[in-house]
Amino acid sequence: MTATVTRGSPAAGPGVPGRPAARRRRLGFPRASTMPGKVRLIRAGLVAACLAWGALAALMVNQHASAAGEATATSEPLSLAAQQMYQSLADADVTASTGYLYGRTPPFAYRQRYQRDIAAASADLKAVTAASGGTSGAVGTHLSTLAADLPVYTGYVEDGQTYNSLGYPAGGSFLEVASEEMHLTLLPAARAVYAHENAQLAAASARATGLPLAVVTLAAGLAVGFFLYRSQRWLSRRTHRTLNVGLLLASAAGAVALIWMAVALLGGRADLLRATGHGSTPAETLAQADIAALQARGDETLNLISRTGDTDFQADFGTAQEQLSTLLSSAESQSAASAAGSVTAARHEASSWFAVNQQAQKLDHAHDYGAETQLVIGQGQGSAGTLFVRLEADLDAAVHADQAVFADSAAAGSGAFTGLVAGVAVLALAMAAGCAWGLSRRLAEYR
Repeated sequence: MTATVTRGSPAAGPGVPGRPAARRRRLGFPRASTMPGKVRLIRAGLVAACLAWGALAALMVNQHASAAGEATATSEPLSLAAQQMYQSLADADVTASTGYLYGRTPPFAYRQRYQRDIAAASADLKAVTAASGGTSGAVGTHLSTLAADLPVYTGYVEDGQTYNSLGYPAGGSFLEVASEEMHLTLLPAARAVYAHENAQLAAASARATGLPLAVVTLAAGLAVGFFLYRSQRWLSRRTHRTLNVGLLLASAAGAVALIWMAVALLGGRADLLRATGHGSTPAETLAQADIAALQARGDETLNLISRTGDTDFQADFGTAQEQLSTLLSSAESQSAASAAGSVTAARHEASSWFAVNQQAQKLDHAHDYGAETQLVIGQGQGSAGTLFVRLEADLDAAVHADQAVFADSAAAGSGAFTGLVAGVAVLALAMAAGCAWGLSRRLAEYR
């Protein structure tokens, strides 16, 4: 008996293959081979591309803005504090040594300057320690050394000043031991802290001015723009409509985002590079020059205090002299115009000081310590003391000028990113919304 299959029965062969496609059509998911299906795929692709690019752009801008803010508000102040701590310690040692040469009662100004240096170094040490997470951070060992040995150094100085005020020769010995503690323990630890903080500043500046992720983001934005352009061309040919308002608005939002990012990145990068190249870098060079000058001045005074005929102090002076000359030449080529005059003046004062030191060494070899002492610490125009004070003033003026360049340029570079993260996110959402709205209107025409 032959079975009869009624029309529309589930067992009907021709009806089975057609049911999935029919179900997709009933659920509103046309096949990709149809015009509505292609439009839906393009809409989904454009919306996803716009949102993905917006997330990438916001991430990139946030990284640059955060790095610029870190360099300006955190790394640079810490680097400056570590640098000032180093300079204060070196200056305190030179001041204590020079004051001893005046006899049993050194000038009160020297005592005040020494106390200011120790107070400033202690304050900077506390600031760097607090910002570095205490003595357990990356430079914890060096910070611990400074905290533990600074009182030891000041104790030696106080003992030396006490014995000197009583007229005992042991005062000079205590000051020599104090200076040895400073040069062998405290200054190396302070130099390590300064090097670490300066490296942090350089790393933050490098992140703020880095190009790889920015280039990738801009290239991805251009790719999304090309996708939008091709989609509009395709719709125009298929639907015979010249413009799609939604896609046009999305394209405009994308163009605004790209132009805003490009201007902010290029302008901010230029300002931050100027802040580094003509601000923090020459300021660091000048700080190293000041440290070399302080070291040379310390060797000059300790040579007088010891009066042993030992040539080590003069050899150390020669080494510091070479370092100072090299550093001043570098700083002169790096510094901005506002600091160039002070650097040139510093070079002139340094040359004159070196010439006077040669005269002092001749007096030292002749054992004419009275004339040598007057030449080294005297207040005359041609004395080493006067020339050193002028050199310090010129270096200080140049450092402040370069730091002002850094502050102004870094603030401008950081300000270039203001509002950009939120702006890019909003524009990316506007792009996605424009694509969804514009293509949804086309889809509505097929219903």
